[in-house]
Amino acid sequence: MTEKNQANQTGSEQRWSPWRLLPLVVIAAGFAAFFLLGGDQYLSFDALSENRRALMEWRSGNEVVAAAAFMLLYALVTAFSVPGAVWMTIGGGFLFGAIFATVYVVIGATIGATLIFLAARYALGDYLRSKAGPAVRKMEAGFRDNALSYLLFLRLIPVFPFWLVNLVPAFLGVPVWTYVAATLVGIIPGAFVYASVGNGIGAVIDAGGRPDLSIIFDPEIFIPILGLAVLALLPVLYKWIKGKPPAEAVEDRP
Repeated sequence: MTEKNQANQTGSEQRWSPWRLLPLVVIAAGFAAFFLLGGDQYLSFDALSENRRALMEWRSGNEVVAAAAFMLLYALVTAFSVPGAVWMTIGGGFLFGAIFATVYVVIGATIGATLIFLAARYALGDYLRSKAGPAVRKMEAGFRDNALSYLLFLRLIPVFPFWLVNLVPAFLGVPVWTYVAATLVGIIPGAFVYASVGNGIGAVIDAGGRPDLSIIFDPEIFIPILGLAVLALLPVLYKWIKGKPPAEAVEDRP
C-alpha cells in the first residue's frame, strides 16, 4: 500500500467520531417511534378501507396541501425505512389517480431515499472504506464506474429490498447525483403499477375483496420491467466486451 493511501486511511480514521452516528440514531429512533405510536396500523389495507371516504373528502377540499402532505409523509416513511410504502402508493393512487400518484410517490421516495443515503454515507461510509481490503476496494471501483447501470437494475427489479438498495451505495462511493437519478427513474415502473392498483381499489373494497400485491410479478407486467433492467446493464456488458479496464486499477498498486 502506498504512503499516500495509508495517510488517507489514517486521516479518515482520525476524523471519524461517534457523533457521526447521530443521523443513523435519529433514523433508528424514528423507526422505533413508528411502531410505538402505532403507525403500522395506518399503513394497511384495513386503514385505507375504513377511512377512504374521509380521505377523499379531505383531498377534495385541500388538493395542493394533500399532495404536499403525501409527498412529505412518503419521504419520512422511506427515510425511516418503515414498512408500508406499498400501501401508501396504493392509497396515493386512490386519492390522486395513477399518473399524479406516481409523480408524488417518485418525488417523496427519492427525497427519503437520498436522506438515508446521505446519513449512512456521513456516518459510516469513510470509516468502512478505510477498513476495506483490496478486493472490496476493487469491487467498489467497479460498482462506482458503472453505478448508474447497476443502480437502475437494482431499482427496477422488485425483488431487492428498497431499504437495502438505499444503504449499500452509500458505502461504495456512489456519487449523490448518480444515486438520485437512478432512484428517480428506476422506481417509476413499480410506483405506477401499485398506483394503478390504488386507482381501482374503491371497486375492490366495495366488492369485499383485497388487492393483489403480487400483481407486479404477473408475466405481462414483470417481463417488460425485467427487460428495462436488462437494458440498464447493456453499458456494463459493452464495456466488458470491449475489455475496458476498471475505473481505477487497485489503488494500493505499488
